[in-house]
Amino acid sequence: MAQRMGKQGRDIPHETQFLLLESKTGSFNGGGDDEVVYVVFLPLTEGPFRACLQGNDADELELCLESGDEDTKSASFFHALFVGAATSDPFAAITGAFEAVKTRLRSFRHRTEKKLPGIVDFFGWCTWDAFYQDVTQEGVEAGLRSLTDGGAPPRFVIIDDGWQSVGPDKDDAPVLRLTGIKENGKFQSKDDPAAGIKTIVRTAKENYGLKYVYVWHAITGYWGGVRPGTEDYNSKMKYPKVSPGVMENDPRMKTDTLTVQGLGLVHPKSVYKFYNELHSYLAAAGVDGVKVDVQCILETLGGELGGRVELTRQYHRALDASIAKNFPDNGCIACMSHNTDALYCSKQTAVVRASDDFYPRETESHTIHIASVAYNSVFLGEIMLPDWDMFHSFHPAAEYHASARAISGGPVYVSDAPGKHNFKLLKKLVLPDGSILRAQLPGRPTRDCLFSDPTRDGISLLKIWNMNKYTGVVGVFNCQGAAWSSTEKKNVFHRTTSEALTCTVTATDVQLISEVASDRDWSGDCVAYRQTSGQLLVLPHQAAIPVSLMVLEHEIFAVSPIKDLAPGFRFAPVGLVDMYNAGGAVVGLTYHVLKDSGSAATEHEAVAMVCMEVKGCGRFGAYSSVKPRRCLLGSAAPAEFAYDSSSGFLAVHLESMPKGDRKVHNLVIEF
Repeated sequence: MAQRMGKQGRDIPHETQFLLLESKTGSFNGGGDDEVVYVVFLPLTEGPFRACLQGNDADELELCLESGDEDTKSASFFHALFVGAATSDPFAAITGAFEAVKTRLRSFRHRTEKKLPGIVDFFGWCTWDAFYQDVTQEGVEAGLRSLTDGGAPPRFVIIDDGWQSVGPDKDDAPVLRLTGIKENGKFQSKDDPAAGIKTIVRTAKENYGLKYVYVWHAITGYWGGVRPGTEDYNSKMKYPKVSPGVMENDPRMKTDTLTVQGLGLVHPKSVYKFYNELHSYLAAAGVDGVKVDVQCILETLGGELGGRVELTRQYHRALDASIAKNFPDNGCIACMSHNTDALYCSKQTAVVRASDDFYPRETESHTIHIASVAYNSVFLGEIMLPDWDMFHSFHPAAEYHASARAISGGPVYVSDAPGKHNFKLLKKLVLPDGSILRAQLPGRPTRDCLFSDPTRDGISLLKIWNMNKYTGVVGVFNCQGAAWSSTEKKNVFHRTTSEALTCTVTATDVQLISEVASDRDWSGDCVAYRQTSGQLLVLPHQAAIPVSLMVLEHEIFAVSPIKDLAPGFRFAPVGLVDMYNAGGAVVGLTYHVLKDSGSAATEHEAVAMVCMEVKGCGRFGAYSSVKPRRCLLGSAAPAEFAYDSSSGFLAVHLESMPKGDRKVHNLVIEF
């Protein structure tokens, strides 16, 4: 799934699942320009049918409904499309639309109503790009050791494709199918073969301090499904039938291996038994969750089973029940799960991969990846927390990917091969205890970027915003130069300027920045800390910072509202300034005015005090209009600080992580 922008009906591609329009009220009544109106179109599921939108050459908008089953038909539909509108705030319009649809369908829950698994707050490692299907338990341990020894300890691992027992139907068959729920020989210890995958799980947790171990499986067991005759799962061969809209977008699906070779589909009445036996076996070995891939394949398999929507519902109902029983941390990542068949029956799964894969060797993919995850998060982020996927820390585009992951609000993990790491980069993401400074929301394009095309138009930069508890963050990315070609039906490079592109960044690019300002009558003034240069800038209300970037360049700004403590005393926290998402470190903040404006303070009396709780360690930065009297760390222990009067930059070095059971540093600034 990816974004597409346009101005005419014909610009709306087949299989459109979410449509946002920007208009003016005057355009509806023939008057002049009035306030902006945002209109949200959400094609829905109705009974066994799934709807989508598409444009035609007459610039008309068409609604297409499919069941995926020749025997499942209907002549009329009553709630297949939701249309809602709002002024001023496009994000509020989108959330309002999803709330209305949720109330109507009663088949899914909003992201904020779901339990997030613990992995989202820690750094992780995935075995996929390190080993692909050649992963072994020795390789897993080598990767964990390599990252831990370098000072970026992962706290979760995803053992991706390559651990399961699979085989072809015959020697030369290209499709592999699951032959049993237990691990293959690569994950069986020579000393204790019966221990199976439990051995590497125990090693990961006991020797390397991991909190969570996940493993991969397809929603149908494996890519080719479950081999018929395996256990008592009632698996039968099915041949995917791809919808006309998908075929129009990607004709290669007609000759896809599964389309030709088929898939062993567990009957929906038996699929809970399959999931529960698989997951209970894994849970008994200490596994904490699963990455469930290839979920969209179900939309092609609904024939003779009540249709695509009904099959998807039954599978997800069984999956949810098994996850709830076996993985109490709600340990599940949905992958290849962008169709509304699945999204609109998502009551439990809280994390969804937001994009196509990270492709380390495909140079045209990197700008496309960042743009697609940001725009997809506008849609997916209402239902689940988008996962912007793994990346390589030692790679030409590593900084580009890493900075985006840091402000995504989702999990942060790499797929480095053992020994191939950039620890200088990783330490901008990972604290010494393996935790991360995760932003609070799904990262999304700023409102002025929602309708521009930062991959194709040759003039636009992409800005992405997010929130921390007391600050905001804006990332700027040059994503030009490559995009999906509707004629060639693949990602391609296209001509773009070799010159840098320029945009401006304002405090209000952070959509909810006013919500973290402590004053009701906040002036709108902020500070912005430029991560790449270390420059601290004071931004008066509506002031803008110019940013110029070449393709594959990026910039991150920490944005913090300025608090007027007393006449002449102004302050704003920034955070751990050597981290990509600096402001995520500030988890507690209170202001205390000790002298009113009419009182004269003596040399030994404080006028005001700022009390902060800071997560992590490193260089903590803030803006102060005057040099503080002193800084205190912990139980009134004086802390050395540096102050630059020209910029107002205040720096305090937090040498180590909080000691003992404390999760934060207590930092007090006195004026």
